[in-house]
Amino acid sequence: MSWQPEMDELRRRQELTRRMGGADKVKRQHDGGRLTVRERIDRLVDPGSFREIGSIAGKAEYDGRNDLVDLTPANAVMGRARIDSRPVAVTGDDFTVRGGSADATIKEKDLFIERFANQYRVPLIRMIEGSGGGGSVKTIETTGRANVPGVRGWEWVVQNMAAVPTVGLGLGSVAGLGAARLAATHYSVMVKEISAMFVAGPPVVNRLSPKQFDKQELGGWEIQLRAGAIDEAVDSEDEAFAHARRFLSYLPSSIDSAAERGPQTDDPSRREETLFDAIPRDIRKVYRIRPIIEKIVDQGSFFEMGKLYGRSVVTGFARVDGWPMAVMASDPMFYGGGWTSDACQKVARFVDLAETFHLPVVYFCDCPGFLIGLEAEKSGVIRQGVRAMSAMFQTTVPWCSFIIRNAFGVAGAAHQNGGRLNWRYAWPSGRWGSLPLEGGIEAAYRADIASAPDPKAKMAEIEERLNKLRSPFRSAETFWIEEIIDPRDTRRILCEFAEMAAPVRGSGPRLHGMRP
Repeated sequence: MSWQPEMDELRRRQELTRRMGGADKVKRQHDGGRLTVRERIDRLVDPGSFREIGSIAGKAEYDGRNDLVDLTPANAVMGRARIDSRPVAVTGDDFTVRGGSADATIKEKDLFIERFANQYRVPLIRMIEGSGGGGSVKTIETTGRANVPGVRGWEWVVQNMAAVPTVGLGLGSVAGLGAARLAATHYSVMVKEISAMFVAGPPVVNRLSPKQFDKQELGGWEIQLRAGAIDEAVDSEDEAFAHARRFLSYLPSSIDSAAERGPQTDDPSRREETLFDAIPRDIRKVYRIRPIIEKIVDQGSFFEMGKLYGRSVVTGFARVDGWPMAVMASDPMFYGGGWTSDACQKVARFVDLAETFHLPVVYFCDCPGFLIGLEAEKSGVIRQGVRAMSAMFQTTVPWCSFIIRNAFGVAGAAHQNGGRLNWRYAWPSGRWGSLPLEGGIEAAYRADIASAPDPKAKMAEIEERLNKLRSPFRSAETFWIEEIIDPRDTRRILCEFAEMAAPVRGSGPRLHGMRP
């Protein structure tokens, strides 16, 4: 007797689970402009590479003879697949079954995929839509009790942050534990006008607040991107999948290896003439940093993260002669490049990300110091600044800094790990010191200026004298700055650094595991 009846039964159950929440719920998903979880997986991974795990897990209904009547699938679809031919772990919430709530999930599936990513050292992508927490209020009635809050398996989420690249895609309304799973990633994306993320949604908040909110007002992409709760917002789900694939392309599969070199499509000796005049002589004039970055790294390779958060610092990945690298740069368009409290938090997280996955860091520094004033003090900028500096001083990855304009005060000093040998260069436009001369002269020479017959002339005399003394060449004479370079040579020098850094990037766990 063959095993065909059992195989027929297996196929029947698989067909039942592939209905997801039913035709009406699938239609509702599509009418809302959203894909189903299975459509999402198909569009994210390499064609034909998805191997589902737990394909018939769910809530079954049997008749009096213990024959299967119906099967409602668990509202999580997960398994292994490939992205750009590299193995990955993928999991997605099925919103068509109980709105992605824990009422209809099987917790062991979530635990399995987290453990699989961790123990087999493959990147993890979570596609999140729903709450995924302890269930709705109705759960009290269906279970006959109230659950004591707990997050079973969160230890694997924490361990994965320190072990494998983890991506979160918020593809609808995400609340509670679902929001936590989205935030507990190295890179997170929302879809504009479709996604929303919150600790608690409008039905809960509106009952407690005199102001009434809709989903976008409470947790839309602009709110979460500016708050730093997510890293990117895009216009479509397909664009979110493309961003996930591109993010992963800069990273190794796990901490146990270094990122592979990509295509060498750009001349390492390419010279950009426009860099020579990129920094205005007038210190009151600002400039745009992103075009400068684009002209130095491999063309088209810069991948920015967190654009609307901590805006005085730009962070992202790029390739330099094919080598993946973490790029950080001051943006003088915001606070003159000064470090705000949120910029400090952004720096600390980004440096930890580079350290976790052994990416060399390049920093284009134009930092006049920490933001000053009452509001800055209220934001705890010095505490956050110290955290960012500490993150830098804990790094062991190769580091290369270019001081392209300002480096003043404590924040200006945080342009490298001062406890390790780093490569540091200055453009002729570089300016540094404990304080900028502007404003500092009046404080240091108050008595001389006040007693002078012509205070303005005295001020100008002192400023001219100090400007000559603070010439970057004076610093180079005493090796306080190692080398001053022609800005047009920056790409060639950076490519040389990338080549030197590649063999010493290291692998394995770092002294401190990364947190969200």
